[in-house]
Amino acid sequence: MCTEIIAVEHLQKSFSGLEVIKDISFNVHKGEVLGIIGPSGSGKSTLLRCITQLERVSSGLIRICGQTLVSNQMEKGQLKPVYASKEEMRDIALKVGLVFQNFNLFPHFTVLQNVNEAQIQVLKKSPEEATENSLALLKKMSLEEKIHSYPCELSGGQMQRVSIARALALEPEVLCFDEPTSALDPELTGEILKVIRSLADEKMTMIVVTHEIAFARDLCDNALFMDQGLIVEQGLAQSLITKPKNKRTQAFLSRF
Repeated sequence: MCTEIIAVEHLQKSFSGLEVIKDISFNVHKGEVLGIIGPSGSGKSTLLRCITQLERVSSGLIRICGQTLVSNQMEKGQLKPVYASKEEMRDIALKVGLVFQNFNLFPHFTVLQNVNEAQIQVLKKSPEEATENSLALLKKMSLEEKIHSYPCELSGGQMQRVSIARALALEPEVLCFDEPTSALDPELTGEILKVIRSLADEKMTMIVVTHEIAFARDLCDNALFMDQGLIVEQGLAQSLITKPKNKRTQAFLSRF
């Protein structure tokens, strides 16, 4: 049984020569909730995109459930990233779910179809099996009365709950949230934080990039504070947020 779900070592990512992630290393273990906080532009979302294969790294290692997604190889005196085979990358991708800040639902699909689609196309489930699983997940999200609705007929909080159900439908080992409440007003934010809290109670392994500092303090086991592409401070979430040691972390958190 895999207890180390994610290992990241010396990760670096550049865009056109600009280093967005400079040297990031951390681990996430089974059942852990890791909070990632920091100012906008610090590389938090890019980090998630590298883990979920939406971006290719410039160098470094990412290992998920013991499978190496990418590692370094020396070539002509320079470190170059070497990715796993396409088959392995697909297998690894299924272990990591991602909930976007802007929902990314199919507008021409109903709620039920949005949750069914990946199960049928990716997991090759029958429509009947996918529907049974989707209905259970949508009930868990308190959306059983919205299964025939289209995204345009839902509130932002309801759309985000559909996104979470869709991610869970693929049965990932870890669920990543990229600022899941940033597009919501304060009342709807509470809906989503309640859902994430319930998943934490079920020991779902999660990485949550968030600006909800009090939520990160109370929910997360561990936390990272990122700034300018680096981990400035990391440790137990409660300690890092209430008694930060680094001056940059203190300055950032003084506003909350």
